[in-house]
Amino acid sequence: MDKKLTLDKVYSASFKLKPIARKTDLIHAQNLGENIYLKTENLQVTGSFKIRGAYNKISQLSNDEKSRGVVATSAGNHAQGVALSCRELGIKSTIFMPENAPISKVEASKAFGAEVILQGNTYDDAYKASQEYNEKYNKTYIHAFNDVDVIAGQGTIGLEILNQLVDVDQVIVPIGGGGLISGIAFVIKTLKPDTKIIGVQAANAPSMKESIESGKISELKRVNTFADGIAVKRPGDITYEIIKEYVDEIVTVTEAEIASAILAILEKQKLICEGSGAVSYAAAMHNKVDVNNKKTVAILSGGNIDVNILSRIISKGLVTTGRNTTLSIELTDKPGELAAVSKVISEEGANVIGVEYNTLEKTNEIFSCVLNIKAETRNAQHIEQIERKLKENGFSLYSEEGEDDGNKI
Repeated sequence: MDKKLTLDKVYSASFKLKPIARKTDLIHAQNLGENIYLKTENLQVTGSFKIRGAYNKISQLSNDEKSRGVVATSAGNHAQGVALSCRELGIKSTIFMPENAPISKVEASKAFGAEVILQGNTYDDAYKASQEYNEKYNKTYIHAFNDVDVIAGQGTIGLEILNQLVDVDQVIVPIGGGGLISGIAFVIKTLKPDTKIIGVQAANAPSMKESIESGKISELKRVNTFADGIAVKRPGDITYEIIKEYVDEIVTVTEAEIASAILAILEKQKLICEGSGAVSYAAAMHNKVDVNNKKTVAILSGGNIDVNILSRIISKGLVTTGRNTTLSIELTDKPGELAAVSKVISEEGANVIGVEYNTLEKTNEIFSCVLNIKAETRNAQHIEQIERKLKENGFSLYSEEGEDDGNKI
């Protein structure tokens, strides 16, 4: 079998995918930025781009490979792509997922007919378990990213982008194991070499970035990101070589930056993204990528977010963008203090949504309590304006040591 990625393989994949995968819209998202275009793979069948690579690979299996059944490893999106592909092609599927995989992704995979086995805390843990299982049962393994036919399937997104925006200047793509960006980068760099391809990883899971920078594939000791779709400790060797040749740059975004991007996309474009699906726009939103005077496509790679954590992500996004804040104010123990604070906040146009009054454990007899006021604000500048006015009116702001580092959701 030819292991080399070619345009012919990508064009062939595009033909195979017509009955099952959507040609997703490319939206000019002027609400998010004058030069921002969103490739909405979050609206793809199964809620992510993964159906493209999975179906392209599985549809080419021999009768013997199909009869044995397939095994895959996934944080959730590849699982659904494999499960749906196997259901359509009449093949039995067994999928290993981390024990902390989002419940919604586990249940969706089961609904498509897959047997799901939960193993380990990360994708890499589940992958090792799947390999041990496959050695015992000799099924056909469908890799999530380190496979030329899977990469060719993902590369069909690149063909669509070039048809939808012929004068595209740059494309921002999430990176986990590297299958998505490998396919897109190969296609676009081959057909339109002047287009810049930029990869994005979570700052807490930068396996490909570190591998490229060190000149060899490296494995992280741990990953810690709510963007589970790109939480990969070790990238693939095939994807590593393609990225090294065709990708211009890899940047990272923090958990708080990802959360704020999810919020912006939801609020301004009415689209839901999971963490891994929003990192591309997060990179543009937080100036990790220069989009000035450059027509920029951000790949929204998936929308399968667990609703149980969506509210926490939105809350984090509101805090990160200065839309929500907690003002902690030291008060003296005398009548009228709360009213005076409320007057300042009201005059500055903030909306109080919560008040908490605590005794302040200090030996200083002047300050006997701290007032925590949760407020809706416009932005970070608005918060600074309120804090300045409070100080001008004689109030002292209270801060505790060891505050949250901004990486938790």
